[in-house]
Amino acid sequence: MARDLTKTRALFERAKQVIPYGVNSNFRYWGDEETLVATRGEGAYIWDADGNRYIDYRLAFGPIILGHAYPAVVERVAEAIRDGTTFAWTTPLEVQVAERIVRMTGVDQVRLSNTGTEATMHALRIARAYTSRERFIKFEGQYHGMYDYVLFTTAGTPASALGSRRNPINVQMSSGIPEGIRRYVINLPFNDVERLEETVEARWHELAAIIVEPLLGNAAGILPRPGWLEKIRELCDRYGIVLIFDEVKTGFRIANGGAQEYFGVRADLVTYAKAMGNGFPIAAIGGRREVMATVEPGRVSHGGTYTGNAVGTAAADATLEVLETKPIIKTIFRRGRQLMEGIHEILTRADIPHAMTGLPPIFSFILGTDEEPVDFRGYIQGDEDLYEALVMALIERGVMPDADGREPWFLCYSHDEEVIADTLTAFEDAVREVKSRS
Repeated sequence: MARDLTKTRALFERAKQVIPYGVNSNFRYWGDEETLVATRGEGAYIWDADGNRYIDYRLAFGPIILGHAYPAVVERVAEAIRDGTTFAWTTPLEVQVAERIVRMTGVDQVRLSNTGTEATMHALRIARAYTSRERFIKFEGQYHGMYDYVLFTTAGTPASALGSRRNPINVQMSSGIPEGIRRYVINLPFNDVERLEETVEARWHELAAIIVEPLLGNAAGILPRPGWLEKIRELCDRYGIVLIFDEVKTGFRIANGGAQEYFGVRADLVTYAKAMGNGFPIAAIGGRREVMATVEPGRVSHGGTYTGNAVGTAAADATLEVLETKPIIKTIFRRGRQLMEGIHEILTRADIPHAMTGLPPIFSFILGTDEEPVDFRGYIQGDEDLYEALVMALIERGVMPDADGREPWFLCYSHDEEVIADTLTAFEDAVREVKSRS
């Protein structure tokens, strides 16, 4: 039986009258018929305006690590804002959150910010100021925020536009970006040691930074090959380049110490956001003391009116306390592994070629191939139409991953055993339906 979306569509029509395309982020627009209006969330679930309930695997693109409206976080925020929300001075709560981040991740110092975009933008500025160089390397299919310097060859790039592996094309992902910005960014294939080495050796004197998502958070969670992150670290050490780990998605999600802990490689600067506040707006830049000292007042600009505000900071304090004192991520790994194994078994029984990607807290799967991709070029060889058809069938059954296979499935602590079992039941039904159409 199809969902009733009468109220949802009426609200969306109202939204389109006053908000361009009815959304405040283009990633939320799925077209006039499929864009939903969410009214609330609790634990592992969200509800639309018609009361339809969904098991949520989008989790607001990854921030929800404990569960929607998690009581310990909501209560800490409510308590904090009674004493005011924003001040033009440092607060004790900011100090406490910075201490937690240092203790959990091993960075020397921390500056708070509001969004992942802000954090990576400031990290690049710090790297340029520290090295007195201007250009940087990023990797195809990786997304580092909504500012001009990094909106080249992100996960939305069509295969036909990438150019050759030896000489990749910088593909501009938005109108409105000045042409001159292109010269500052160099895109390379992920996991390609040969391309990386030859580029760094030829251009090291121009390079302020190499910025990398340790796994491809916007391309199905593709993992680094053994030795890949170590090679980046080695080259940065050899040539005086700042290594920036963009841990906006992996931070406080794949380990308490993030990808640095999980993969055993240290960066010079690390950016955090998303999971550190369980859905509240909060971000951070951490790193080595020597590099962080570059933000000397009056010399290198970093700031923001709402940086360190009580709402986001209190949420981070509560979220990080829960992560630090309870086996949250260990539990998410166990349940995520059950879900990954169950999906693999269902697809195998249905004789649908597939490859599982990512880690249990942030995973996906590629359809139409048995070969696990190692970079964005490999990812786009999969059958995206089949993936979308399967997901839309899941959504009709009350299970909601993202219809775009580039966006991984995210798990949170509230995805308990019963939720995983319900998901797999719906998944098997959805596979059966999609197979019957082919």
